[in-house]
Amino acid sequence: MRDRSRNTFLFSLLIMGVVLLSLLDVMLGSVSIPFSDFIAFFTDGSFTDETNRSILLNFRIPKLVSALLAGSALAVSGLQMQTVFRNPLAGPYILGISSGASLGVAIVLMGASAFGWTFLGSKVGVVLAALVGSFFVLMLILSVSLRIRDITTLLILGMMFGTAVSAVTSLLQYFGSETSLRNFVIWTMGSLGGVGREQLVLYIPLVISGLLMAWFFARPLNVLGIGELYARSLGYNVKRLRFLIFLSTSILAGATTAFNGPIAFIGIAVPHLVRMSFRTSNHAILVPASILTGAAILLLCDIIAQLPGSAMVIPLNSVASLMGIPVVVYIVLRSKRVSI
Repeated sequence: MRDRSRNTFLFSLLIMGVVLLSLLDVMLGSVSIPFSDFIAFFTDGSFTDETNRSILLNFRIPKLVSALLAGSALAVSGLQMQTVFRNPLAGPYILGISSGASLGVAIVLMGASAFGWTFLGSKVGVVLAALVGSFFVLMLILSVSLRIRDITTLLILGMMFGTAVSAVTSLLQYFGSETSLRNFVIWTMGSLGGVGREQLVLYIPLVISGLLMAWFFARPLNVLGIGELYARSLGYNVKRLRFLIFLSTSILAGATTAFNGPIAFIGIAVPHLVRMSFRTSNHAILVPASILTGAAILLLCDIIAQLPGSAMVIPLNSVASLMGIPVVVYIVLRSKRVSI
């Protein structure tokens, strides 16, 4: 009963935190939108300043939705990877998904620069390239996962695939032009502002499908957290289960990287914060808690990155890293006592 009361209290805090941070995220920035205008817009659709209305509809709200999707997706994908690999430092990009997306983006940006294919360098072209690159690595990993029984071997192979793809990306950068290199570096910094209403039509279904899969696998994840031998003793097809969990993780991490660029440490740090707060290994609780916590933390990162009141915007990836690194250092220092 005490655990249930604590969980209810923590979930209430998280929901209120997400709501408050969402309001701050759409109100603050280089142009501050008055709270009265904001409330009037959502009650009767009126707005005293058409410029502010355009900023809210075309930039702030899509960016808010993007932050909610990206934070949730990264946190849940990290939770799944840490459980499957039983490794406290496993993250959503451990299978090389981020590297695959980076390779796809590098190819189209270098191609757009070298051959004048401007349609490749467009926002849609970059997103599609990242999705294709992520999907390529995903198919490679999933095909290997069906043939390999040992999870540690699969982890090592995933890291090797990621390193190989990163090496190809580095070669493309070496031969790329100054303009293409600049565009690629900007993409690697991560951003929530590049997602418009048109992109959300694809982004939202991808993330929701990945989150629903993670929720559906809550009980199997509990079993895998104990060990694969135990899972087999209960009649689970471990290879098939692992395949589906990798698919869910790849959809979540791949979509986020495609639309927002690589965002570091959210996927590693959030699952540990959730476990420490809720004091449970039950994924029926951890999955929704990770969704809310990941969304709240990425919203906070975005608010800081905007430097409210300033015309400057600092890279989102830098803010996320600075917030996530202390958590990861703490995890390493207490790794002998970490239980997944």
